[in-house]
Amino acid sequence: MLLAADVARRFYLDGRSKVEIAEEFGLSRFKVARVLDLARESGIVRIDVRIPGQIDAELSSALRSAYGLRRAIAVRTVSDSPQSQRSQIGAVAAELLTEIVEEDDVLGLAWGRTLNVVLQSLTRLPRCTTVQVNGVYSQRVPSRGAVETVKRAAELSGGTAYPIYAPLILPDPDTARALRTDPGVATAFSWFDRISKAVVSIGAWSPDLSTVHDALDPTTRDSYRELGVRAEMSTHLFDARANEVRTDLADRVLTIGTEELRRVPEVIAMAAGEEKEEAIDIVLRTGLVSTLVTDATVARRLVAGREMPVEC
Repeated sequence: MLLAADVARRFYLDGRSKVEIAEEFGLSRFKVARVLDLARESGIVRIDVRIPGQIDAELSSALRSAYGLRRAIAVRTVSDSPQSQRSQIGAVAAELLTEIVEEDDVLGLAWGRTLNVVLQSLTRLPRCTTVQVNGVYSQRVPSRGAVETVKRAAELSGGTAYPIYAPLILPDPDTARALRTDPGVATAFSWFDRISKAVVSIGAWSPDLSTVHDALDPTTRDSYRELGVRAEMSTHLFDARANEVRTDLADRVLTIGTEELRRVPEVIAMAAGEEKEEAIDIVLRTGLVSTLVTDATVARRLVAGREMPVEC
C-alpha cells in the first residue's frame, strides 16, 4: 500500500511518466501500471470528474446528443431576468472561447447583447485575427457596439481586427451594394471564407427578443411574421420548419451569408430564456450551429421536445 501511494503520488501529482517511476523504484513499467491499478481499486486514489457547479453536465450531454451538436453547455442560472441570464451565459461562453480559440484562428463576431457580455468577461485570448461579420445597429443600445466588441477582442489577443464601419440595415439594395464596395467593408467581407470560429446570437421574432426585429418598422416586422418568420440569426430569417425565409431584407443588409456560415468549422450560438425556446430549436435544426450555450431551463425543454413522438 505504501508503494502504491508513492507511485500514485509520483504519477498523479508530480506528473512523472511510468518509465521514470519504474527507474526510480527499480520496477518494470508494467509493474508500475499494475501498482497504479491497485491504487485505484483499493481507494488510495480516487478520481472525480468535476466541472463548474453552474453547468449541468448530464443535461448538456443530453442536449448535445438530441441535436447532434459538437458541444452543448446548459448553464444553471440564478435568475430568470434577461440581464442576469445574459451575464451568466456570457461568462460561461467567455471561458469556452479561452479554451477553444487557438493561435492563428480567424474569429468572427456577430454583435449581440449576450456577445457583448462575453467580451466584457474575457480576460485573455490567443493571438488571432478578429472579423466583424455584420454591420452596426443604428439604434441606440445600452451597451458596447459591434465595432467596439471586435476591437476589444483584438486588444485581448494582440491580433488584427477587421471591423465594419457601416450600418447593418440599409434603406435599399443599391445602398447596400455600394457600401459592399467600400474598401474597409470589402476587406472585412474578404475574410469571411477564412473564419475558423464564429460567435453568433439567436433571436426570436418578437419585441425585445431580436435586435433585428426591433430595428425594423412595425409594418415590415408584421409582414415578415406573416411570411412565417419565427427566428433570426445574424439577420437571416427562419420559419418553424427551419427553412430560411427569403425577404427584401437580405438585399439591404451587410452580413455574412448563411452558406459562408455553413462553411465555418465552429459556429457558437448563445441564447437564453424560455421566450427563445422555439427560435433556438429552429436555428439548431438548420445545421448552421455546432455549439450552443443556453440556460438549463431551456435546455431541458429542448431535450424534452426532441424526445416527444411525432404525430403522423
